[in-house]
Amino acid sequence: MAPPERKSILLSFEKPLVELEARIAQIRELAEENDVDVSIQLTQLEARATHLRQEIFSNLTPAQRLQVARHPRRPSTLDYIQAITDEWIELHGDRGSGKDDPALVGGVGRLDGQPVVILGHQKGRDTRDNVVRNFGMASPGGYRKAMRLMRHADRFSMPIITFIDTPGAYPGYEAEEMGQGEAIAFNLREMFGLKVPIVCTIIGEGGSGGALGIGVGDRLLMFEHSVYTVASPEACAAILWNDAGRSGEAAEALKITSWDLKQLGILDELLPEPVGGAHANPIEAADSLKQALVRQLVELAQLTPAVRQQQRYQKYRQIGVFAEAA
Repeated sequence: MAPPERKSILLSFEKPLVELEARIAQIRELAEENDVDVSIQLTQLEARATHLRQEIFSNLTPAQRLQVARHPRRPSTLDYIQAITDEWIELHGDRGSGKDDPALVGGVGRLDGQPVVILGHQKGRDTRDNVVRNFGMASPGGYRKAMRLMRHADRFSMPIITFIDTPGAYPGYEAEEMGQGEAIAFNLREMFGLKVPIVCTIIGEGGSGGALGIGVGDRLLMFEHSVYTVASPEACAAILWNDAGRSGEAAEALKITSWDLKQLGILDELLPEPVGGAHANPIEAADSLKQALVRQLVELAQLTPAVRQQQRYQKYRQIGVFAEAA
């Protein structure tokens, strides 16, 4: 029995493209039923669809890029790990609370033959999985597990790779009671002192302190349609204007896109995505990610630990520095 097809998820701005593709499929079906050659017309329509797809995804607004970053089919941390590593062993637990946080996963693997520690936020694929993984919002135990793995990497001289994809750290009462703020702050401090190379990549949604908890590194990479923000546009709009409906306006003001961050000097490398987003061709996206990670690790390996630590510190000290004109 063939597995059921996964229902496609349509974003609002994709409607003209989907209508055109449906028309192409209808014409092809009618041509086959009536034994009519319409190959020239189909070629023209398919070329038009390709051009339309490129036009749509090259002119997305920040709010639309946020929709792509949150797409339920967008490749996750575990998807990329499976695609880019030669072998992988997931490790569990923070060795403190006696629990394991499935919203933040990590373990040991080989990337292009090199032993590495990889960790990242993990969202669910459906409602049930999202409930289990808390929609990628990690608890204090998740950030403490991350630090345990990073210290393991530092002890055995293995580079650290982190994948960021979260709307933010879990803000629940229990998380606050367990020291959510302290866990994230502790990670921020300790990551500056690690001697091994650290490469952080925003693969989807990089939200607030939840992203920063595993986001201090020597290099910050970001997929083209990912976002990185101090607060979600919905939260920002609610705070500033008491109207979450103005989230599109907030997304513009927050400068959340990869292009904005590249221009501001926060981003080290922007990773292009397949036309239609990473979910349209996960294999191509994973290949692009792997090449970038290998290249960055080769460059960082040429530096001494002391130089890497100093450059890492200066990198973050310079963020937000500006000069006022007279």
